[in-house]
Amino acid sequence: MEKRIGTITILVTDRSQAAQINPIISDYSDIILCRQGLPFQQRAVAVISLIVEGTVNRINALTGTVGRIQGVECKAVMTKAS
Repeated sequence: MEKRIGTITILVTDRSQAAQINPIISDYSDIILCRQGLPFQQRAVAVISLIVEGTVNRINALTGTVGRIQGVECKAVMTKAS
């Protein structure tokens, strides 16, 4: 399968879920090029942004796994062609 470059944005409204998010991100470290986090404490939300390069299936697997955690929203945007 061809690889694509994309971004994943993770919005965490329940910060107690960080213990579940970090191991998942580590499991997908092979496709993560860059990770940036912003603990937006005054707004009660944390933002994690990832730049990724991988197959559509692998990127969607990461997004889906993180997005199923309660108190977490996760979206991906990918290039249309490799």
